[in-house]
Amino acid sequence: MTPSWQPSPERAASSALAAFARLARERFGVADGYAALHAWSCAAPEQFWPLVWDTLGIVGDRGERVVEPGATMADARFFPDARLSFAENLLRRRDDSIALVACSIEGARRTLTSAELSREVARVADGLRALGLQRGERVVAALPNSLEAVIAMLAANAVGAIGSLCDPELGETAVIDRFGQIEPSVLFAQQRRIDSLRAKLPTLRHAIAVEDLAGLGDPSAPLRCERVGFNDPAFVLYTSGTTGLPKCIVHNTGGQLLQLLKEHVLHYDVRAGDRFFYQTSTGWNMWYWLVIALAAGATVVLREGSPLRPKSDALFALVDRERLTHLGVSPAYLAHLRAGGVKPREHHAFADLRTVMSTGAPLSAALYDYVYAEIKSDVHLISLSGGTEINACFVTGNPMAPVYRGEIQCAALGMATDVVDDDGRPIAMTKGELVCCAPFPSQPVGFWNDPDRRRYLATYFERFPGLWHHGDFAETTEHAGYIIHGRSDAVLKPGGHRIGTAELYRQLESIDAIADSVAVGQRWHDDVRIVLFVVLREGVTLDTTLEREIRTAIARNTSPYHVPARILAVADIPYTRTGKKAELAVRQVIHDEPVNNAASLANPDALDAYRDLAALRR
Repeated sequence: MTPSWQPSPERAASSALAAFARLARERFGVADGYAALHAWSCAAPEQFWPLVWDTLGIVGDRGERVVEPGATMADARFFPDARLSFAENLLRRRDDSIALVACSIEGARRTLTSAELSREVARVADGLRALGLQRGERVVAALPNSLEAVIAMLAANAVGAIGSLCDPELGETAVIDRFGQIEPSVLFAQQRRIDSLRAKLPTLRHAIAVEDLAGLGDPSAPLRCERVGFNDPAFVLYTSGTTGLPKCIVHNTGGQLLQLLKEHVLHYDVRAGDRFFYQTSTGWNMWYWLVIALAAGATVVLREGSPLRPKSDALFALVDRERLTHLGVSPAYLAHLRAGGVKPREHHAFADLRTVMSTGAPLSAALYDYVYAEIKSDVHLISLSGGTEINACFVTGNPMAPVYRGEIQCAALGMATDVVDDDGRPIAMTKGELVCCAPFPSQPVGFWNDPDRRRYLATYFERFPGLWHHGDFAETTEHAGYIIHGRSDAVLKPGGHRIGTAELYRQLESIDAIADSVAVGQRWHDDVRIVLFVVLREGVTLDTTLEREIRTAIARNTSPYHVPARILAVADIPYTRTGKKAELAVRQVIHDEPVNNAASLANPDALDAYRDLAALRR
């Protein structure tokens, strides 16, 4: 297979990953090549992780011990003697360089220099201390992706509190479902939301309107960042709540800092002075992944609202205006542009853009082609996959290696990623379950209100004892890359054959009549049959000719088991706010079951089209 992109020898050699590989060879005799580097990073964590710490210039006391083994993989602890602060590392630059740029849909633009950001965090942290906030208490923020959200969370961390964010657009019930579980002491929110949120969060002692933020704390207060243990909690993220209330995932301090900065510097080649953007909301784990670029010396660009507003190519105007070097988008956004025939390269220069990143769902081969044909041909396209559970990546990009369409380039350094069969045995170039076979620093502390960790252990370690089971259906490739076929819980199983939904979606992208689709499994006569819902382009009808074209394309390129039993046209596909197709929600609706994560959907009204369909009763 011909690569879609290959870095020039000069670009590969000048990357931070190349410099790190040279250090590993000089100090530890690691052989050349990414495969050898990755194998060493997993086999010798006591060498690899300290070298990462030193190379990245982590601020803090590292201590002597690197890994404290536990009775199981889940019990291992990294750097048990280390002391550090998340905020201190993100605020290491305190000069006049631009740290944050905040943009609105309407075109407003605000900036903070590194020095100004540090002063703002110092002032708000001083105000929180004056309010009596103690280390370990929870500070929550129902705020959009703004300067104030960054300031509030870094100030909470500087005090030693545990932070947590929600996008207020989720709706009040969804916000309360999340924040209420962790019993917060302090809330940051917009003035119009303060009273109603405060009334439903009985543990709050203080509620601070962001409109009044400038009055909190002493403007001359010095920046004081409380250093905590490497494995002490830093912030709480939330699952989507598919099977009930969202799970509250408690993430540690050092593991998050080390993992995220490793990914930025080594895998995405983020350098001091770069300008980094990822389209995200505060309710997604990618928000932390975005702001960590501050620790790499980059300018972080924030943007509120939908990437499609005020028009579909708004993000590409942002790339030019802010001279972005790194652009992060979702596959759903790219698919929307492709379906609409948008050709950004015809209207935008992309002079500084080196890297395009994508996550939230599998990136199909057709979307690789779209990026290189219609956005920029000389760009490192990185599809990455990890999750809220680890707030890091198992598989990711390699700036020294070629990009092949439809494939994630490599397993991340320090992550013993593999694919196994139903018995937990490793398999090559065959679909199976994505696992991690050895401890890693960003394993979560656990779930909130799960004191014996029973729910946490059952979720990630029960299926394959001794392995982290991530819940992705995946396979390795001949290039040592990975293909993600979708979530295991959304896998289709007609006749017992396991089929990833992404396998179907890839075939449909070549059919111009189809603008979007979602596939689910319907329980039928003691088995499961595949039901495919399609959104058609304007002026197209779903007739027998189009149905035959769909079935033929799927059968020709996959297998007879992939062919849907029913194909139905709908007006819209439900998506989560993080850009994932809401396959489980559709499956629940067609089975007349309650949809537990409706609050996490960007367009929950789309589900109405899937209710009580006569075509699914025969």
